[in-house]
Amino acid sequence: MIIPNELKYTATHEWARVEADGALTVGITDYAQEVLGDLVYVELPEIGRKLAERESCVALESVKAAAEAYAPTAGSVVAVNAAASAAPESVNQDAYAAWLFRLAPENAADVDKLLDADAYKALIDAEAATK
Repeated sequence: MIIPNELKYTATHEWARVEADGALTVGITDYAQEVLGDLVYVELPEIGRKLAERESCVALESVKAAAEAYAPTAGSVVAVNAAASAAPESVNQDAYAAWLFRLAPENAADVDKLLDADAYKALIDAEAATK
């Protein structure tokens, strides 16, 4: 399982990368795609949609389950990755290259509340221990 150190993470298994313009590029983690299995459908949010922190904004369906992805912070959707929607399997192939959407955060300081790689790994380890 891959957990890049330079990214931020949520407890609901999204990753976020801060871009030079302050926007967040968001996707699901390698762990999440592994748990979901082969993705067959990805529905992305509309550009311009305003999201609350932890609001459901992406629908994901795999051969095993349906799931959602959530906004890591409050903000507005400024871009979506149509390629991930057109080829959901790309998320399984490389969850960190197949981003889902970009978000302009309402408050840049909210990014500091997200988990770092070590905290995210500890979260996954704790989840695995309860199974």
